[in-house]
Amino acid sequence: MPTLQWLTRDKDVRAAHQVPYRLLEEAPELGYGDRDAGNMLIQGDNLEALKALLPYYAGQVKCIYIDPPYNTGAAFEHYDDNLEHSMWLAMMWPRLGLLRELLAEDGSIWVSIDDREGHYLKVIMDEVFGRRNFITNVVWQKSYTSNQTARHISDTHDHILVYGRDLERFVMGRVDRTEEQKKSFKNPDDDPRGPWKAENLSAGKFYSAGQFEIVGPKGMRFRPPKNRYWRMNKEVYEKWLADGRITFGINGEGRPMLKKYLSEMKNGLTPNTWWAHAEVGSNKQASTDLKILFPGEEVFATPKPESLLERILQLGTDVGDLVLDSFLGSGTTAAVAHKMGRRYIGIELGDHAVTHCVPRLQKVIDGEQGGISKTQNWHGGGGFRFYRLGPPVFMENGAIQPSIDFPVLAAHLWFTETDTPWTQPATLTPFLGVHDGHGYALLYNGILGEKSANGGNVLTRKSLATIRAVQGEFVGPLTVYGERTTLREAGLKAEAIAFKQTPYDVKTRQ
Repeated sequence: MPTLQWLTRDKDVRAAHQVPYRLLEEAPELGYGDRDAGNMLIQGDNLEALKALLPYYAGQVKCIYIDPPYNTGAAFEHYDDNLEHSMWLAMMWPRLGLLRELLAEDGSIWVSIDDREGHYLKVIMDEVFGRRNFITNVVWQKSYTSNQTARHISDTHDHILVYGRDLERFVMGRVDRTEEQKKSFKNPDDDPRGPWKAENLSAGKFYSAGQFEIVGPKGMRFRPPKNRYWRMNKEVYEKWLADGRITFGINGEGRPMLKKYLSEMKNGLTPNTWWAHAEVGSNKQASTDLKILFPGEEVFATPKPESLLERILQLGTDVGDLVLDSFLGSGTTAAVAHKMGRRYIGIELGDHAVTHCVPRLQKVIDGEQGGISKTQNWHGGGGFRFYRLGPPVFMENGAIQPSIDFPVLAAHLWFTETDTPWTQPATLTPFLGVHDGHGYALLYNGILGEKSANGGNVLTRKSLATIRAVQGEFVGPLTVYGERTTLREAGLKAEAIAFKQTPYDVKTRQ
């Protein structure tokens, strides 16, 4: 597969490996509502924040939407969008790599971009996510008026590149019918099943059982049109006829057609790649909505409308799924996910994480009625926690930060060993769990309850017995992390234990 080359590519493809794992430190005063709703806002560099999320959310995010800087050459107030092309690629590559790790196997990623970098983005996303996992390029009509001062052609669209983590496992949702589309369903014969529209009974694909003659209610005889066949056999036709699902027109003299009832079409329509502003909103609509939310304040230059994100989450998620936006901007993705009953993680570097995102989500929780609130029947509720990036988990010399608590180190060790996030149990024990037939345990920070500062951090016969007591029915090989062990090599071998010393054997996953 062709790859894209740029000046600093070799360094950039390894950039995520060099980023330290950082703590996420909660700022409770900036959270709001139900703190246990499973929603997070994070202020900080999104590369470091994505790395910090890996031990907890790798493979857990159902849908990622990002609206990165477009590299347009314009300087926006809230971030610098004037990057050299190679710098833009250097910024995008490591972030896309971490986003892929966070994406669930049946998840999808949607990236907004314009023509300046869109085609380059397609090439690097082919490499990061796999070309076979490319789903489509959606074209969104972001503006409904032409810019008459444009030098050549007025730009009225953006692209949204869509990839699955594993295309074979991703299932695309459906688009709801508009009120205009629903009007095409009528009920001229007062059918008790409600409005319907007539659908062709013939098809072009050869079907040997679909060549019979149909006799209408007034004796007229019908066969499939030339080079076409009935889409059903005679037995199915007779069932449809007896059930009142076949129509020959109001006067009974028309060709046979199948009634398709609106009440039975609950799965919506297959989406297409052209999203008109009338369906999913425009930049201007989004700006108007933000001005209503933040009267008298300067709003973002090119915000995305809530109805656009509503469409994306409708197609890519179900209620309760986890959504991630690592270029949160004004907070639209989080606001829409909240109103649609999805969990979310939003990451934003600038001060507007506090000045815009927090108050916007507070308004959502209080039941604001802008954007998609009415279509989603939103009346408020829920909540979120707010975090900032803390110090690295591991210091430059490899030692563990003294302030690290047991659950933090446990999550990092589990992720390092298994490439999966650790689910913290209600009651902490030194036994972390089992993955692929292998058990893992951590003796750290007095987990066994000893009063001394380092008590319980040594693997002894006594501490091993405690681990065995809480590991349940598991009898396989075990990896134990601790400061040291009093068991000899023969004893470890007999117990099928691999002992790893903290901090020296603690490796940050690269």
